[in-house]
Amino acid sequence: MSNFFRERVTHVHHWTESLFSFRTSRDQSFRFDSGQFTMLGLEIDGRPLMRAYSLASATYEDELEFFSIKVPDGPLTSRLQHLKDGDQVLIGRKATGTLVHHNLLPGKRLYLLGTGTGLAPFLSVIKDPETYERFETVILVHGCRQVAELAYGEMITEGLPNDEFVGAFVKKQLVYYPTVTREPFVNRGRITDLIASGRLFEDTAQPALDSEHDRIEICGSPEMVKDLRGYFLSLGFEEGSGSKPGHFVVEKAFADA
Repeated sequence: MSNFFRERVTHVHHWTESLFSFRTSRDQSFRFDSGQFTMLGLEIDGRPLMRAYSLASATYEDELEFFSIKVPDGPLTSRLQHLKDGDQVLIGRKATGTLVHHNLLPGKRLYLLGTGTGLAPFLSVIKDPETYERFETVILVHGCRQVAELAYGEMITEGLPNDEFVGAFVKKQLVYYPTVTREPFVNRGRITDLIASGRLFEDTAQPALDSEHDRIEICGSPEMVKDLRGYFLSLGFEEGSGSKPGHFVVEKAFADA
């Protein structure tokens, strides 16, 4: 188990019957960049059962936070959903991932497009002062099926504006746009449709997409990631990577078991 830290659960919150989040202790030697993920899991019968989980906490926080779905028959989440304060989890010693600023070309606006628990890496990103130093405007779009699934909304709209590290940035530069598909809500529709129709830009008072100024990070359901990736490529946007920064990046590692 030398590849993992053994950390203790410090808090568990169940958002809905299918979504929960939890915080753990953090080894002082663990480092990560905003937007990255690490391997997380449990020791089962003496062996590690691990999945990739995005880090929802800020890089400077003393604890680590994770946002997860509950899969009744999932090998890992069927166990993780029963975590209690004090339980032990395994956390990989190395963080990685594509949703990092240096994989993007310089720009004016940063769009963070997430569905479901794909919100997690963007929670880390919007807590990072560097995000607001790199981009003039940050538009966080969170799509879910139902209103109850719009986790962290209160933290984003009420907590962060008063945060001692990023509060001043958030008040001036962060635009939060939650949207649902299966219930009445102020914002309705799939992220892909809202972008293609132009509704997203009208509602957020942003100009039409422009590869010269707009940068995009995408994380969520495989279908959404595939659709948006194809859409942006069709517009002439180039996908970025560690070897060549681009106009947008996607995260394909997504815990679903």
